[in-house]
Amino acid sequence: MRLKHLVLGTALAAFSAFSAAAETWKLAVTDVEGLERLQTEWGPFKAALEQATGESFEFFAVNSRTAAAEALRNKSVDFVITGPAEYIVINKLTDATPLIGLGRPDYHCAIVVRADSGINVPADLKGKKVAFGDIGSTSNMLCPMQLMADYGVDPVKDIDKIHTSRNIAHEALKAGDVAAIGTNANSWMGVRAKETELPYGFFKIIARSGDLPNDMIVVAAHVPAEAAEKVKTGILDHKTAVIAGITAHEENDKYIGMDLVAINDAAYDKVRAMYRNAGYPQFDNFIGE
Repeated sequence: MRLKHLVLGTALAAFSAFSAAAETWKLAVTDVEGLERLQTEWGPFKAALEQATGESFEFFAVNSRTAAAEALRNKSVDFVITGPAEYIVINKLTDATPLIGLGRPDYHCAIVVRADSGINVPADLKGKKVAFGDIGSTSNMLCPMQLMADYGVDPVKDIDKIHTSRNIAHEALKAGDVAAIGTNANSWMGVRAKETELPYGFFKIIARSGDLPNDMIVVAAHVPAEAAEKVKTGILDHKTAVIAGITAHEENDKYIGMDLVAINDAAYDKVRAMYRNAGYPQFDNFIGE
């Protein structure tokens, strides 16, 4: 009888090990809609991820940040690539936690004005029209609003704020239709570099933030801790190949020069402060959705 139990126990253990090894993890990216785009833009990363971790991954397409959170909550997806602002809500709604930080170089925000505007400090913007980027964006909305608050300007009450695309905001500033733009500094510099007909000193930056917390890979609360740790260790041990996979497609050029780092939830408390200053202290829904 003891031998029978031993054989049965060994068989069950082998079956459990096989089941764990055969697990295919579902992977989503919050700002990429459609399976075809996922495969094109993030396919090289998935291949590198599987090679680095020895695990199997399958893309799970989502059409919104809310859909990504719902998929995490109902266990339809296991790992999600997302940004700092999205993470705050995802963590609140699903208890998903940061696994790996995608460290973007020069990831900070700025407040930009025309050099001839007479505006020299953020306080000069009180009562004036200021353009920000996408509603809910870390670097194009929350960060520049926090930057204004750091300089004593209430971004909810003291300015006339509008939201538009980066290119439209830039054109509005150039034409004098807005007094300033709050923007991702590095992305705006890319737009500015194309304005070869304008003199070098046409614009000026009156405030810059510090480096922003990283984009990240989050892991769902239902994923076993040992499985999450295996994925984390594999990525960090093979980061050169994984980074090459991320930056293989031009849509991910913002990550060129990046690093992959271990992170924890506390690093995102500053983003929670940004939500509060922007007038969204609950963290329980995605701004603009």
